[in-house]
Amino acid sequence: MRARRTTMTTTAAALGLVLVLAACGDPGSSSGSGTSSASTPTAASNLEVCDPVPGDTFVGLEDDKTLQNPDNIIPAVNAAAAGENADIVATLDTVSAVLDTPALVDLNKAVDVDRQTSQQAAADFIAANDLGSPESVGDGAEVIVGAPNFSEGQTLANLYVEVLKAAGYDAKTQDVGNRELYLTDLESGAITVIPEYVSTLTEFLNAKVNGENPEPVATTDLDATVEGLTTLGEEVGLVFGTPADAQDQNAFAVTAAFAEEYGITTLTDLATTCGDVVLGGPPECPERAFCQLGLEETYGLEVGEFVSLDAGGNLTKDALRQGNITVGLILSSDPSLATS
Repeated sequence: MRARRTTMTTTAAALGLVLVLAACGDPGSSSGSGTSSASTPTAASNLEVCDPVPGDTFVGLEDDKTLQNPDNIIPAVNAAAAGENADIVATLDTVSAVLDTPALVDLNKAVDVDRQTSQQAAADFIAANDLGSPESVGDGAEVIVGAPNFSEGQTLANLYVEVLKAAGYDAKTQDVGNRELYLTDLESGAITVIPEYVSTLTEFLNAKVNGENPEPVATTDLDATVEGLTTLGEEVGLVFGTPADAQDQNAFAVTAAFAEEYGITTLTDLATTCGDVVLGGPPECPERAFCQLGLEETYGLEVGEFVSLDAGGNLTKDALRQGNITVGLILSSDPSLATS
């Protein structure tokens, strides 16, 4: 449900294109009604009915059976530019080495909640993680970093710029549009590098290289997906750095109060502890493999009722806060998951 990157609008709206992790439906889509629709009744079980617990803080439940494909942050680099200066990729990999999902959540909170600029949040992160290069390897070479027009994309682009500047490059950001447009610029060299998302980009390039509705290349295995992405990148003149541990993907959250009351930290915990749960998410969730269908088939979760809300937006988070749903779909890098 990649609202952030499929439309280049909301929570990053994952940039206006086809996305594997958008399998819950069109990112950012919402019925806007908050109405409930009963799911197919579940078989009787001995599981406890865990009533929703209102609360203002959320916990993302660990996807311990890897329902979602990995959407780790990865530097995508013009191959010709990387060939001229191999240190570009190595420099960007220093960001990947320290950027995990909690750090990405905190960066998003700094910008979206605490109202820092993306530039300030990025500079603070670089300083806190001691990523200033002790030697200048860039020798003043120009590097243009594409900055997608959502806050997370802007922050990631500024992280890349800050670390490249510290390494001696003449680096700057350039605002970019949707993936169809900016990848053309990346392939031509008009843009040098852009922060990307492993599975999302893999399936975008898969369709570009192999035609509409190809056999999927992205899988739940990160290494295999990156290998497939690398092969596809060779077809269009792109190379890639090391993926960060940080991911921005579909996640399922409960309130911290609910997690504490029932002792739940993973989706397996939820499925083996609670029956008849109330699930909230985008209207297409009940029919999507990365949403309700996957929760039922992969985890055996008993969904007693589905509430049609949105793709990780305020409707879903408000329903969690008010105790109207047990669990809701949000994004794994959502600032509401920040622990401080």
